[in-house]
Amino acid sequence: MLDSLLFVRLLPPGARRILDVGSGAGVPGVPLKIVLADAALTLLEARAKRVSFLAAVVRELGLLQCEVLNARLDAIRGDRAGHYDAVVMRCAGDPTTLYEAALPVLRPGGVVIASGPPTSRRIAVGAWREVDGPRGRRLFWTHQPP
Repeated sequence: MLDSLLFVRLLPPGARRILDVGSGAGVPGVPLKIVLADAALTLLEARAKRVSFLAAVVRELGLLQCEVLNARLDAIRGDRAGHYDAVVMRCAGDPTTLYEAALPVLRPGGVVIASGPPTSRRIAVGAWREVDGPRGRRLFWTHQPP
């Protein structure tokens, strides 16, 4: 969970609307929301059982401006076009594919950030960046559209 806070270092200054794709157990979204209290956060999860858990976490922690959506990224792209300053994800799949799916929901100047594998690999867009963390360096894939 502590590693979730490493995402903060890569967020654009003034990021106010953040989408956590494939939230699962709420990582990295819930820790980000706790430290970025003024940000509006959307936890996007396709599995109903996990959505139920996330809704309970949001309610029990009293997280304001924190919405839980039971949907896939493809399903919200039209309704949320240009809505988010940042899209974050952890272990949600191939960054290049997810970047292409996330692009429609990003506002101009927005960024996609994904935690990476143990070692970097060649990808079509974006770049792997190392961030110092509590247990050593972590890789994050980041890309800001042109």
